[in-house]
Amino acid sequence: MIYENKDQVKKGCANILAFDDGDVRVLDEAKFQGQLIDDLIYTVVFSPDEAAKEAAAWLIRRGAAALGIWSASIQPLYEAMGRKDIGGFTVPAINLRGITFDAAQAVFRAALKGKVGPLIFEIARSEIDYTKQRPLEYTCAVTAAAVKTGWRGPVFLQGDHFQMNAKKFAADADKETQGVKNLIWEGIEAGFYNIDIDTSTLVDLSQPTVKEQQRTNFSLAAELTTMIRDLEPEGITISVGGEIGEVGGKNSTVEELQVFMDGYLEELKKRGGAAKGISKISVQTGTTHGGVPLADGTVAKVKIDFDVLEKLSETARVAYGLSGAVQHGASTLPDEAFDRFPATGTAEIHLATGFQNIIYDSKRFPAELRAKIYDYLKANMKGEWKEKDTEEQFIYKTRKKAFGPFKLDLWHLPAEIREGICAELERQFAFLFDKLKVNGTRDILDTHVPQVDVPLKMPAALKG
Repeated sequence: MIYENKDQVKKGCANILAFDDGDVRVLDEAKFQGQLIDDLIYTVVFSPDEAAKEAAAWLIRRGAAALGIWSASIQPLYEAMGRKDIGGFTVPAINLRGITFDAAQAVFRAALKGKVGPLIFEIARSEIDYTKQRPLEYTCAVTAAAVKTGWRGPVFLQGDHFQMNAKKFAADADKETQGVKNLIWEGIEAGFYNIDIDTSTLVDLSQPTVKEQQRTNFSLAAELTTMIRDLEPEGITISVGGEIGEVGGKNSTVEELQVFMDGYLEELKKRGGAAKGISKISVQTGTTHGGVPLADGTVAKVKIDFDVLEKLSETARVAYGLSGAVQHGASTLPDEAFDRFPATGTAEIHLATGFQNIIYDSKRFPAELRAKIYDYLKANMKGEWKEKDTEEQFIYKTRKKAFGPFKLDLWHLPAEIREGICAELERQFAFLFDKLKVNGTRDILDTHVPQVDVPLKMPAALKG
């Protein structure tokens, strides 16, 4: 059920959660993990009452903490990778655009079966808008899924592509920069202790030298890193990522990585020199976000330059102590490509559209709802229909933008449909975990990621 006011929230928690003394105690773990966690997350997402939503969000996060589930930074683990103390695997970073509570459960089930350690849940600046999932909602959906499935330990939540829009930056640099800063603040408040700064959109290839091409990129990245360090909670060093090449553009080079890092570190020194820098660096090696749809709606095969990726990762580790390079736009790659990432020392891989495709293309997905969604896209997104695109290409490119408008329909699909779709997702997650060599790495978390309990202010609705 969805709680419509604070009194319903309190009544629903009776004899299951106690929230005296400004924190939560779990009185009945089975009932919390059973129906109550479902009711709380549905309240966060759909309740019309802001006080009820705020109360439910706090109860999810602090109730999870009481069970040993907490938002964490992957920074210490990435520092160990930079020292080459650990390695041989690539950390999957998973973007969940729809049915997030159910899909995250599929992730955790596959992770528990495979004894997976490092695993990131992320959402990009653009996805936050078109999926209508603010950072706190995303945190709560993933955390609730951890409670539901019996996961224990750190949960890595990441702001993916907290990105500068080049056109908006050109029109009003201060306004666009402030927009990204506001989102960083919101993300940290929601428990995003891993943030990927993406100012690579401002790289200017028309400039005569690589340093001039990258200057705005590394200068702004340093500015935003300094801000993050000022905001991070006590006891936590947020893992910050930088980016040197916009995904879908030209392939990155070792020279660009070196110029970016040297300029970035120089800028950090100008700002006091004490701030810890980035832990990883995103590069371009041949992929495009979402893949390239062909006329029939299928996705073209992409060839990644693994030699470049390996050189970039090695340079990042040896010269700068980073965990390595990060590969974006990878979920639509052919299956045989994924075991190449651990072999080439790739630190992290970002996966999104492939999971969206599983949801939409599942035989279990109701045909009438799919038709309704596609009709909506043709009516409301026709400004994005390029003249050369077939209808199939247009639908493939735009259907990600239906997750927000149809969130209620998707979350309220019959349980057997959601379970069937999520079983398909779970199989894909398990396949990826195996290929990326993160199965059997659970002990790494216990060794490298300490529990840091970040206190959260109790909502006024729960007091008294």
